[in-house]
Amino acid sequence: MVYTVTFNPSLDYIVTVDDFKLGLTNRTESELMLPGGKGINVSIVLSNLGIENSAIYFSAGFVGDEITRRVKESGITSEEIKLSGGCSRINLKLKSIDGTEINGMGPDISDEDIGKLYEKLDKIEEGDTLVLAGSIPSTMPETIYSDIIEHLQGRGIRIVVDATKELLVNVLKFKPFLVKPNNHELGEIFGVELKTRESVVPYAKKLLEMGAENVIISMAGEGAVFVSSDGQVYMREAPKGKLVNGVGAGDSMVAGFIAGYLTEGDLLHAFKMGLSTGSASAFSEYLATKEEVMAVYETVE
Repeated sequence: MVYTVTFNPSLDYIVTVDDFKLGLTNRTESELMLPGGKGINVSIVLSNLGIENSAIYFSAGFVGDEITRRVKESGITSEEIKLSGGCSRINLKLKSIDGTEINGMGPDISDEDIGKLYEKLDKIEEGDTLVLAGSIPSTMPETIYSDIIEHLQGRGIRIVVDATKELLVNVLKFKPFLVKPNNHELGEIFGVELKTRESVVPYAKKLLEMGAENVIISMAGEGAVFVSSDGQVYMREAPKGKLVNGVGAGDSMVAGFIAGYLTEGDLLHAFKMGLSTGSASAFSEYLATKEEVMAVYETVE
């Protein structure tokens, strides 16, 4: 069983505005409203790929109610933790302006609410996979992911982390099965600019030295780099296709990798599935279906 945790889910309002002008009233040409947050995206794609999973997330207010309604519509098992105050965030994504986004802050999460999360996590069993993905509210400590992993140490749970900065660095000492920063996030950790697949390799290896078992670096149009637990390096350019919607492509890569590994137990196949799934989502209006993923998979060498 796979479990995903999303501290700061959202309702993603994705719009196209032709000829956007600052300081003037602009009108949308297209609109799409989807449940969002990295963990929820991973859950949706896992479900599309036939992998049973459960989404654990915090929600608040009327936006939280709508997120839950849409999560359940997606066929995912919802393990909502309802907050008593605040409101879940709405993220505005301007699809027509080169990935421009305005993301909300999200509600505060109390110690009591964190206790409810731990109650759910304590039900995870040996051999299960836990995905910790995305941002946290600004009021929370950047040790929260590492605190969770420390709490679950010794239980035989496979841990996957997709996060930035200290959220990611703090978990490495607990030897997570997989971490997935993108090239910009990896560069931010080490204070460098990384633009090519070759340039990310030494820094991906540093994450292995710091404790990660496997590292996959997503690079949008440049493709991806995978460094496995035995030090093998695999680099692939991005599959060919038309970029339609880049929202959730990185989350789709995580889901594809997990699905590939759980079905065949082979890391190279998992990497190929991750790359194919991330690309298939980028080529589609919404998160990729299994048919779309496998069509891209056949084109990847």
